[in-house]
Amino acid sequence: MDWILASASPRRKELLGEVIEKFEIVPAQGEEYAEEGLPPNRLVCALAEQKASEVASLPLAKGKAVLGADTVVALEGEVLGKPKDEADAARMLKMLSGRAHEVYTGVCVIFPDGTKRVEADCTKVYFLPLDEAKISAYIATGSPMDKAGAYGIQDGGLVERIEGSFSNVVGLPVELCKRLTEGCVCGK
Repeated sequence: MDWILASASPRRKELLGEVIEKFEIVPAQGEEYAEEGLPPNRLVCALAEQKASEVASLPLAKGKAVLGADTVVALEGEVLGKPKDEADAARMLKMLSGRAHEVYTGVCVIFPDGTKRVEADCTKVYFLPLDEAKISAYIATGSPMDKAGAYGIQDGGLVERIEGSFSNVVGLPVELCKRLTEGCVCGK
């Protein structure tokens, strides 16, 4: 079966390579939207399904399976997406400093026959305390700007420990992807 990843994320590309040997990358281009007040697990599923559905509807996707994903950080019910600017990144990192939060990633797989499988994974993340200098230095790297919650766990130095899937926090839960693509001829 031929596969498409509906994301331009280099992190998702790398992680999906652990599950599926060969796939194309066709990022979803549409504006994401979701019902107000959805809990984080349902929000990421809705957004992942939007991305996968958009790409699956393209002529180039005919006869191919499409995988879409979306990740958010949630702190006490507040969803933290990607920061708008450096000040927003600093605000998020200050909120997360020394506290536990959840990272949710929704994954949607749409098969060539139109069958969909959609699920979310959740990992609990415990942040180290961060002072102003550490936050400023991290923001200066530019890394927080394209990541939910304004951080990448793979950058190091921010997280004390996690409970759950590391790859989920990076942006694509490998274990969940294996389960959702189970029974397919995926190339691995």
